[in-house]
Amino acid sequence: MKHFNKYNIILWDFDGVIMDSMPIRDSGFEQVLKEYPTAQVAELLNFHRTQGGLSRYVKFRHFFEDIRKEEISEKKVQTLANRFSEIMLENLINSEYLITDSLDYIKKNYQKQIFHIVSGSDEKELNKICSGLNIDIYFKSIQGSPTPKNQLVADILKNNNYNSKEVCLIGDSINDLEAAQVNDIDFFGYNNADLKEKSNNYIDSFNS
Repeated sequence: MKHFNKYNIILWDFDGVIMDSMPIRDSGFEQVLKEYPTAQVAELLNFHRTQGGLSRYVKFRHFFEDIRKEEISEKKVQTLANRFSEIMLENLINSEYLITDSLDYIKKNYQKQIFHIVSGSDEKELNKICSGLNIDIYFKSIQGSPTPKNQLVADILKNNNYNSKEVCLIGDSINDLEAAQVNDIDFFGYNNADLKEKSNNYIDSFNS
């Protein structure tokens, strides 16, 4: 197995890797969609948990188009996403949700390695959260949706002229693994035991 500290550049997923935000995001979907049937919202939450790397825009479209079988306008998607973001900003600028295991490594090594955040979370919201928690200083860039993660990774590699062999991605979802594979960079799973079966590289703890 390879070791993540041997790479010059690390691309970090955010939710589930740097911040334990899933319960808050679950609650956000429940609040935004509270007028809809509980069973349908539960189906969305299952999709949300298994497809962690996808953006809320994709998830809201999935809820209406695939679960409810009805059309939804881009304007309504944006309205729902804006309300979701308001709830996230009210709750996630809170250091108690940060994952100490990964953040300690980031703080100790951000001057030795180059770090970027690539997330399915909304980019503007993500930058506000990181700035509010004073962790933005550890990252060369903080990027998120609505740009898909596959494209975010591709853009970082291209715009910084990185050698893909010097880059790895650390994530907790199958979407993170796919983003790494599509862009021909190494992947390390974290905080999701299911990824042990899908990837040759897995981090049980950043202190090990």
